[in-house]
Amino acid sequence: MLLRQLEPRTARTTAEAIKFALWPLAVMTVLNRVFIKAVNGFITDDFKPVYTASLAFLNGNPVYTANFDSVDPHYLYPPSGTLLIAPLALVDPEKSRWCFILLNAAAIILAWYLLLKLFKFTLSSVAAPVLMFAMFISETVTNTLVFTNVNGCILLAEVVFLHLLLQRRDLWAGAILGLSIAVKPTLAPLILIAAARGQWKVFYTAIGVPVALTAIAWPLSKDADKFFTRTARYIVESRDYFNSAIVGNAAYYGLPLWLTWGMRILMGVLVAITLWLLYRYYREDELFFVTTASGVLMTASFLLPSLGQMYYSMMLFPLLMSVVLHNSVLRNWPAWLAVFGFMSYDKWLSDRWQGFGRNLEYLRITFGWGLLLIVIFCVLGDRYLAAKRDGRLHLGIDPTWIRSAPDSSGDTVAAAVPRSAIETDSEDTDAEDSARSGLREPEPSAVK
Repeated sequence: MLLRQLEPRTARTTAEAIKFALWPLAVMTVLNRVFIKAVNGFITDDFKPVYTASLAFLNGNPVYTANFDSVDPHYLYPPSGTLLIAPLALVDPEKSRWCFILLNAAAIILAWYLLLKLFKFTLSSVAAPVLMFAMFISETVTNTLVFTNVNGCILLAEVVFLHLLLQRRDLWAGAILGLSIAVKPTLAPLILIAAARGQWKVFYTAIGVPVALTAIAWPLSKDADKFFTRTARYIVESRDYFNSAIVGNAAYYGLPLWLTWGMRILMGVLVAITLWLLYRYYREDELFFVTTASGVLMTASFLLPSLGQMYYSMMLFPLLMSVVLHNSVLRNWPAWLAVFGFMSYDKWLSDRWQGFGRNLEYLRITFGWGLLLIVIFCVLGDRYLAAKRDGRLHLGIDPTWIRSAPDSSGDTVAAAVPRSAIETDSEDTDAEDSARSGLREPEPSAVK
């Protein structure tokens, strides 16, 4: 019976063969990242200052005492975050670090499962091992576990928030977002998506939860005020090391201030136009709108403000997964060249060409984030201009052939387009659809 499982007939389709090949690769990569690389650790240790601060909080000692003149990782969580992570110091540092690694690994795996559900894939689909392998082989997941920081839990909060937002469970969505903001404000820009969808109740708990936790933590912390008077000022300042934001690399390479601000303003304008196009023409296409807008907001928050680090890119997994949607903005090679820049675990430092290799390694993240925003802007802008030229803006800006193209679940866009719009445009698109029939995607049974 065991040997029969090795017979070629067990893989009756190409999808099954891919699954059999990728599941072992995915599982072994997960085990390597969690139990070997993460446990081994690295010279960069994000966990040590967190544990030290937690221990100080539990013992009633000052928490915000970091020396900001050093380049070592600093403790930057607000009092509400200190309250939530303080239990880490209830055990010795080594066991606590292992527990934190497992917690983040579990959070990433749960986020992986919820992403599959968000896009209507099952564990038996070929997407399951592909996504798991892609996540755990990336720099962002690898270094999150190796450096031992909280980003795995923040990713889980993001995916849960998107699920609850789409289900219109506003108070719960806001509570999840508020818990993540209480630890670190990475996901705070996502509240704009709730505003765009008119889900105002999200604001109640998204703001109320961190405020309530801060009120609880304040009397328990010896120096809570120092976070706002000292640490917060450091957070908003830019630095020229371990900083892939535009301002960080500009400072490192000594660019003039006018050029730095010019790039930031230009990219900010592109982001604003992109968000307007998404809001104006894709609000009703809920999954596409939520995942694409969240990716644009997150990427902009890494690139444009004072600090952006490569492993923040973990928050872009919902956007990257949207490639399975019929009208995804990522179905082109420049988008994935950008993804390689900020997701790849490869190092480009060269012993032979040291200057070139160093520049390539330091700039690839910044260029990757920037290129991704430019690609999304160009795709949506081209769709808008084509629709305006054809006089069909009132029907949306998706190309007409997309309406009959199946997405990952096999549903067609026609289901999401008003019947009157389809009937109005049907005569004009019949010929084009027939001409493009050879370009349509395979049936769901061929890709799942």
